[in-house]
Amino acid sequence: MYHTWMRFFTPGPQHHRLGLVCLGVGLQHGTLPAVGPRTLDHHVAVVINAGGGWYRCPDGRRLTVTAPALLWLTPGVPHHYAPDPVTGWDEGFVDFTGPVTATYTELGYIEPDRPLVPLADAGPARSVIGRIARAARPGNPLLEVETSAAVHELLVALRRARADADGDPVLEALARDACRPLSVAEHAARHGMTPAELRTAVRRGAGCSPKDYLLSVRLGRAKELLTGTELPVAAVARRVGYDDPAYFSRLFTRRVGTAPVRFREQQGRTVPGGWSTRVPDPERPPTIGTGPV
Repeated sequence: MYHTWMRFFTPGPQHHRLGLVCLGVGLQHGTLPAVGPRTLDHHVAVVINAGGGWYRCPDGRRLTVTAPALLWLTPGVPHHYAPDPVTGWDEGFVDFTGPVTATYTELGYIEPDRPLVPLADAGPARSVIGRIARAARPGNPLLEVETSAAVHELLVALRRARADADGDPVLEALARDACRPLSVAEHAARHGMTPAELRTAVRRGAGCSPKDYLLSVRLGRAKELLTGTELPVAAVARRVGYDDPAYFSRLFTRRVGTAPVRFREQQGRTVPGGWSTRVPDPERPPTIGTGPV
């Protein structure tokens, strides 16, 4: 026995120019019938909130699905799946398409080669799906725009839940060693990986190459040092792994859009208060005083 609610709609040409449009949404639970084998011409994110079942890959492998989990159904890729016939599962799904799905795929938010993704928590994604379902009420004049915006939010929520589930140990280790004078090949060797394997792992976890990921960590730390200390730019450069301060300044300017000295001046004018090394209490976030200065 199962219960299902779903609605599908057809956004107009002007809504497709938003870059990402929602084509449908559904909420189902119970011992649902098997889906497929079939092939679609658009994307579907199926979020499994409770229960379990199976997913059959195009190569014939049968994977066990255990909630919380995500099933990526991507255009042109055959899929076949079903809940356990005894326990069933609780799912929410969103159909979507649009040209920016290519960018989300390039950044690693959509993974055609990873159809079954364990999640740390399906709650945030299910919350977004619930909002899409509410927006899909008959007669809503903002239907297409509201649901399009929510699909963007859904992809971010799923990416965050996937990162938490994976733990990203490779990314954590790269971030820890980012400022050391190591090549990408040397970083890979430290993990017992080939450079190609490291590229695949980083692309899957961060949506970019190892070189770009290491650079983003270095520049992030440089920003912290420029904002929170009075170290000269040359010293900041050395702290984040660059012996040539002129090269560091050119690189920083090209990537950040402003020179290190200028960045420091801007932050000094716009950030209230001083720098603190104390980790804030999440139950008592810091506040900006409103009294006389």
